[in-house]
Amino acid sequence: MPLPQQTPRLSRRSLLRACAGTAALGALAGCGVPAAYVSAGDRAVPDRSATDKQLSWANWPLYIDTDDDDTTKRPTLEAFGKETGISVDYVEEINDNDEFFGKISPALMNHQSTDRDLIVMSDWMCARFVRLGWVQEMDRADQPNVTKYLDPLLRSPAFDPGRKHTVPWQSGITGIAYDHRRLGREIRHVSELWDSDLKGRVTLLSGLDEAFALLMQGNGVDIRKWTADDFHTVCDQVEKYVHSGQIRRFTGNDYTKDLVSGDVLACQAYSGDVIQLQADNPDIRFVVPEEGAELWSDSLMIPDRASHKANAERLIDYYYDPEVAAELAAWVNYVCPVPAAQDVLASAKDEETAALAENTLIFPDAEMRERLVIARDITSTERVEFSKRWNAIVGL
Repeated sequence: MPLPQQTPRLSRRSLLRACAGTAALGALAGCGVPAAYVSAGDRAVPDRSATDKQLSWANWPLYIDTDDDDTTKRPTLEAFGKETGISVDYVEEINDNDEFFGKISPALMNHQSTDRDLIVMSDWMCARFVRLGWVQEMDRADQPNVTKYLDPLLRSPAFDPGRKHTVPWQSGITGIAYDHRRLGREIRHVSELWDSDLKGRVTLLSGLDEAFALLMQGNGVDIRKWTADDFHTVCDQVEKYVHSGQIRRFTGNDYTKDLVSGDVLACQAYSGDVIQLQADNPDIRFVVPEEGAELWSDSLMIPDRASHKANAERLIDYYYDPEVAAELAAWVNYVCPVPAAQDVLASAKDEETAALAENTLIFPDAEMRERLVIARDITSTERVEFSKRWNAIVGL
């Protein structure tokens, strides 16, 4: 497929809101109400894929390639339809993990269809769906591209060993962004956020699931097996730096505005956002600290009672073709879960597109990959206690 010319654009995560979730959602999603669990034998319905060439896909805004001249056209998705004859009802209806969970959870807990064959959620939320038995196991025999090309770093998170129920759509890194020119030095460690020359000019992410892992890594914790004590140590530290005035505020994706204006010199940040900021200001840098950084994903899942499961599996596998993955990566600029797409981008005739193959925030190099880790998720029993303490610190 022809690769589009890469141009700066809003990132999908710039739409995320800091959201604490409602008490009702916390009780269900956090505690994992036993009555809501669906056993494996009750998740499927007769698959209509062979005779009904369609599927419904719910995704986030700004998270798929669009035509430069007509944003209603999605080149890779249209190519899938021409190749397979499958019509895709693509709906950009997910703006917040908790909000969308609340939207479809009544159907899932009552063993009813969500009227969606494919959804994309952040992995910490995917963990809830997997624990509750609300998603179906995929048939990897029908997904040879996923089997062959999925990044080894992403193959077996703790919440879904072997990725039987989830497949990464796009990935990213939670690290540190800073303005090198204004700060006048480099940042290499998480602990440098607490240096005196950054007092009052540091922000942290407000969401518990987004913030905690990097801070633990700064303490030398292996986030694949962190403990409650590790969490409370981080909270003690953050409380201290809030009271001392070191931390300016807690943010959603609006940290980008503070960084651009110079009000903030260093902050927790997402790799995909920084690529966009660097297009206008090359002095803004993103660092994976020497202690490591969290590698996260937003992943595709097939909900219980989806009636076009095979069609959804075929679509997922289509996006794991390196040619298709490269075209998508050139547009969204997140960490590509298909490393083989790097060679495709490198061979692009357009120089700007070809240069993306060398961008370590899209294709991390070997040195960076050694420092990237998928954090274990917060369990259902931990979530209520941890959210209560974190939200009190953040002011949610």
